[in-house]
Amino acid sequence: MGAEFLFMDDNARPHRANIVDECLQSEDITRMYWPAYSPDLNPIEHVWDMLGRRIAARQPPPTCLPELRRALLDEWCNIPQDQIDNLILSMPSCCKACLASSGRHTPY
Repeated sequence: MGAEFLFMDDNARPHRANIVDECLQSEDITRMYWPAYSPDLNPIEHVWDMLGRRIAARQPPPTCLPELRRALLDEWCNIPQDQIDNLILSMPSCCKACLASSGRHTPY
């Protein structure tokens, strides 16, 4: 990954299991400090939300796993790249807002 690689997760319990910590340490991967009340910092969380809303709006909704898989792939491909780019570009502002709120809720 390189010396400047920084791993980002959201403090979810599965990400904090001892086995995960041991694996990251064994691979010499540095984990980004993540305030406990700020899982909204990760842009992918917002992309998952967009994807979930798109699936929920489908008529008719998927009724089986193969349909859900196809719907997820279709919707994933239909998320405009500029929306994802804007989420990524908003990271500095999101981080500043998080720091200003001492790691509590932010408007992002």
